[in-house]
Amino acid sequence: MTSTEHDDIHHPENDAEYMGLNVNAGVNQPPSVNPNLKNLRKKRRRALTLSEYVEGIEKGNISILSQAVTLVESNKPEHFQLAQQIIDKCVPKSGTAIRLGITGVPGAGKSTFIESLGMHILGQGGKLAVLAIDPSSERTKGSILGDKTRMEQLSTENNAYIRPSPSAGTLGGVAQKTRETIILCEAAGFDTIFVETVGVGQSETSVHSMVDFFLLLMLAGAGDELQGIKRGIMEMADGIAINKADGQNVKRTQIAKTQLVNALHFFPPTDSGWKPEVMTCSAYYHEGVKEVWQMILDYVSFTRGNGYFEGRRKAQSKYWMYESLNSALKSNFYQQEGMQAKIVNQEFKVMNDEMSSFKAARELLEDYFKDLKA
Repeated sequence: MTSTEHDDIHHPENDAEYMGLNVNAGVNQPPSVNPNLKNLRKKRRRALTLSEYVEGIEKGNISILSQAVTLVESNKPEHFQLAQQIIDKCVPKSGTAIRLGITGVPGAGKSTFIESLGMHILGQGGKLAVLAIDPSSERTKGSILGDKTRMEQLSTENNAYIRPSPSAGTLGGVAQKTRETIILCEAAGFDTIFVETVGVGQSETSVHSMVDFFLLLMLAGAGDELQGIKRGIMEMADGIAINKADGQNVKRTQIAKTQLVNALHFFPPTDSGWKPEVMTCSAYYHEGVKEVWQMILDYVSFTRGNGYFEGRRKAQSKYWMYESLNSALKSNFYQQEGMQAKIVNQEFKVMNDEMSSFKAARELLEDYFKDLKA
């Protein structure tokens, strides 16, 4: 509406019979859409080449590293080939970092402990990458805890890289691509890698198979109801840290330490020859954290000295070769042309009690192998 058109509008309130009333004509309304909006739109990022990815990672470019990790985590087939090529190029530059797995009962203070230990490592001139496995939202499949928001100090450090990854429903909450991400982070120059799990569960088996040192973070007085899961996890732990040893909780943590030390005597000797240690700490007050780090360094030195360290790394590589093989076969099965329709048909029969689930699966596999031979 032009200014003239706007002035021509008649307001009856301004008539003489309405004494004391006066309605202003007002001002012209600006257009609802910014005419310059098309110029403000962010240009689409240019896709990087393989050499640009590798060069950027080796230079420690965090932005390019993050893009590469996104490719690795992507389920899109078009991203898979490029991601694997990046990993292949980065493998020769990897393998130099200390890989630490951290798990613990819910509420043990894993994020606080990681931040406290991470700041100690950075203070000694180290470079740290934290791969935090977040639980996935059942609706969006995205991370719901956001470890970057729980590690405020660490996330602002130039030599620290925090990557929260949604577990996406994989076994026990372990991101399927974490091991490949470790390779990329090591190629980017990070000399310490933390892998934090969601909590106590089946995920610890997978994390244990990709790290050098497995740390169990515990609380004093967690309760007898946790004894069953503690037994299985403690057998894998290379060290135990009882967190929140501060204030009135100090005495309880000392009692818990004594109990755990006694319990470890009943466990069989470890393959590494290392005797797991139990320590107390207060991550919130930064007490006992540097002693935990020294324990980890002692373990690395000990296992490198007796050859166990390198042998374990080779065994882990073999393990993940088979895991990758199983994952590829599974993916190929579901992506086979026409397979989704066959699965829906078999599912209908199973749900309506027309066929057993075992027979339905067997027929699907038979069709799959027939198509492969064709």
